[in-house]
Amino acid sequence: MPEQLRILIVDDEQLARQRIDELLKDYPDCEVVGECSTGTEAIEAIRTKLPDLVFLDIQMPGLDGLEVAERALSGADPLFVFVTAYDEHAIEAFKLNALDYLLKPFDRDRFRVAIERARKQHSSDQKQEYDLRILKLLENLDNKSSYLDRLIIKNNDRVSVIRVEDIDWIEAEGNYVRIHYGKHSSLMRETLTRLSNQLDPGKFPRIHRSRLVNIDRIQEMHPWAGPDWRIILRNGTELPLSRTYRDELYRLLGKTG
Repeated sequence: MPEQLRILIVDDEQLARQRIDELLKDYPDCEVVGECSTGTEAIEAIRTKLPDLVFLDIQMPGLDGLEVAERALSGADPLFVFVTAYDEHAIEAFKLNALDYLLKPFDRDRFRVAIERARKQHSSDQKQEYDLRILKLLENLDNKSSYLDRLIIKNNDRVSVIRVEDIDWIEAEGNYVRIHYGKHSSLMRETLTRLSNQLDPGKFPRIHRSRLVNIDRIQEMHPWAGPDWRIILRNGTELPLSRTYRDELYRLLGKTG
């Protein structure tokens, strides 16, 4: 019988966790030691429960899957199977460096391949080589200077892909952000601060503490009330420009202030 595998399931969607848990029932050598819905919970669980294998979703609120893997490797050393519904560039990297990846939606046959790879890696002397490959992957991703070129928005069972260049503006709604593009808008589970750190600040400057704007969508700027100004986008949308961010926006637009 294969060596026992202690498994942790990490995904912010309950149905996704249940799907993996159900598939694991076909493998008596696999023991689920915990489930987590956030990156912070996952790091704590990895350190305390010491799983051999982690099924790790990439896009989660707060810490994402890559950050979880990077921090966990500093103290524990489980195997990681990344789970994703997007980003073919990351997928190509994982093909070369990670133990495996699962592209949602995946079937039982594809899941079996991931389990077999985990069994082989866990029971061999290749574990140290795997750890080095994962660390190299994370280092390479950290050193990239590129920003997001599209956003993936999960809404129940649907996944929408929005090109960043098509976005007009973004506003905060609590722990969510609303993405405005053309005549449409979509709600994304992400904070404005975290999303702004993933977008090119030269293309998506902050114009208010709760708003970002695509600088290529700006058509006009006018004085409004007191020290504040008004921005007019090419589609006619009017947005307030806070005095706090006006000088930086002028600089980005090539003005002198």
